[in-house]
Amino acid sequence: MNVLIRTAKPEDYDQTEAVVRAAFWDVYRPGAIEHLVLHKLREADAIVDGLDLVAWDGEMIVGVLVCPDGNVQNACGQRTPALSMMVGVLPAYHRQGIGTLLIQRAIEVAKARKYRGIVIFGDPGYYTRFGFKNAIEYGIHTSEGENLDPFMALELSPGSLSAVHGRFFEHPAFSPEVE
Repeated sequence: MNVLIRTAKPEDYDQTEAVVRAAFWDVYRPGAIEHLVLHKLREADAIVDGLDLVAWDGEMIVGVLVCPDGNVQNACGQRTPALSMMVGVLPAYHRQGIGTLLIQRAIEVAKARKYRGIVIFGDPGYYTRFGFKNAIEYGIHTSEGENLDPFMALELSPGSLSAVHGRFFEHPAFSPEVE
């Protein structure tokens, strides 16, 4: 299979939402809301330029990755920009390296844009292969001040998160609360 990774275009949006809905259907809850979150992120212009990516197999979109803005706020209220990430691949295309291609491209773009890190909720067994570690290793907690195994961070250059401590806040549109 020859998969092309490219930036999503407005005419792709309906198809990308369908891919995300299929990717997350019955994974974390009955049904899915992640496609609605993706829609909200685009409406809010929360996705970082160049980090709204699709995997195209020549006929259709089979994978989607978006990186919305977020930040780590320390105890004094100072905020350091950091990205969050959502990745979805059609179930029929799992285990074919599509998620890996999307994540690798996102990391390249984020590094080029001088972001310090990416903070995610995801499967540690999957994301550690890209260098993600439990966020507590960087002194980063959830917005509620918690630490969870799937709460991970990736330094985008050596030591880039060493002075970043506090609570991570996703863009408000990333909230699973869907209206």
